[in-house]
Amino acid sequence: MPYELYYWDGLQGRGEFVRLALEDAGAEYIDVARGAKKDGLGTEAMMKVMNSKTEAHIPFAPPFLKDGELIVPHVANILLYLGPKLGLAPKSENLRYVAHGLQLTIADVVAEVHDTHHPLATDLYYEDQKDAAKIRSQNFIEARIPKFFGYFERVLRQNPDGDTHMVGKATTYVDLSLFQLVDGLQYAFPRAMRKFGKHYPRVAALHDAVLERPNIALYVDSERRIPFNESGIFRHYPELDQDAK
Repeated sequence: MPYELYYWDGLQGRGEFVRLALEDAGAEYIDVARGAKKDGLGTEAMMKVMNSKTEAHIPFAPPFLKDGELIVPHVANILLYLGPKLGLAPKSENLRYVAHGLQLTIADVVAEVHDTHHPLATDLYYEDQKDAAKIRSQNFIEARIPKFFGYFERVLRQNPDGDTHMVGKATTYVDLSLFQLVDGLQYAFPRAMRKFGKHYPRVAALHDAVLERPNIALYVDSERRIPFNESGIFRHYPELDQDAK
């Protein structure tokens, strides 16, 4: 049976990190919320699972994955589960936990990206917190991007098995997720990311290497990939962008 991915229709968001792994592996999956209601799919089908009074392990929020009767929530948890099945995890059990730790660090960055445009409250519109968003974005560009990507650059430099892989000597879901993180930041903060490759050449090389993977290249150029937009996590508001120091 195909995997069932549950995430909001019209958004890349956190669901995209899971989609990239499924697409890279050529796995059969259903993007449930994007399906037709007549087929028993769509957003209502996702909400039905979340609001179920009979499911033993209901998820708090999307994304979550169904594999048969099993429901797996949270991006890092989903990828920890899918990685070995899709051939996108280290064979060493020890290194799988290293990969999981790196994925959790990427999740930390994603949360901070979200807070650049919603620094005060998720329930408020961006327009209600623009002044705070400018302060938060400036700090993110000047302090947090160097902090996180300096770390990722060091991880790549110190990997004994290859400097375009975060863990081991083969592509893992962590590499795909780092690609998505860089891609999203290039959309959200094009000015700040202008000299990214100069400051973080190994991360930039990893991004380009992932983009050259056949299934990823096909997916990125296909209609299956939802474009970045100002309803997702990575949003481009020109007033929040600035040149990095």
